[in-house]
Amino acid sequence: METGSQENTDTAGDERAGAGPGWTGLPPGLLRMRRLLLVVWLGLLAIGLGLLLGLLAAPAWAAFAVLPLALMAWGWVMLGRNWRSWRYAERADDLLISRGVLWREETVVPYGRMQLVEVTSGPVERHFGLASVQLHTAAAATDATIPGLDPAEAERLRDRLTELGEARSAGL
Repeated sequence: METGSQENTDTAGDERAGAGPGWTGLPPGLLRMRRLLLVVWLGLLAIGLGLLLGLLAAPAWAAFAVLPLALMAWGWVMLGRNWRSWRYAERADDLLISRGVLWREETVVPYGRMQLVEVTSGPVERHFGLASVQLHTAAAATDATIPGLDPAEAERLRDRLTELGEARSAGL
């Protein structure tokens, strides 16, 4: 069973004690949204392909409509793995964002380098009650995004990161 917005117990703990940062995962609403979009788009593709091949070629060719369904099953599993790989941690001087299944990517964004923190939410995200936090720095390569957060958590994170960024940049 998949749960979201949970702390990873193997790395959670007091950073000063050397246990590492307290990681926070993404909420399960993001996974539900992405899986629903996968089912809708590939389901429509399977139906359209089956009808098109059945009418224009031969009914036997309509069996190729199973290919998008196989892709849907594979995508279902991959979306779950990708969702579980995303996590973030607020540390004393920076924000860590970790993601990736095959190629792990960990982004460290120092609070003093943040120039802009945005909360965005498109129509589909709003329907599912989700928002994303995007961090902008002077270097374009270090811009980072945390997708699929609860809007209240996204706003809390934006306010906290902005406050910490202002405090750190004022000390430079």
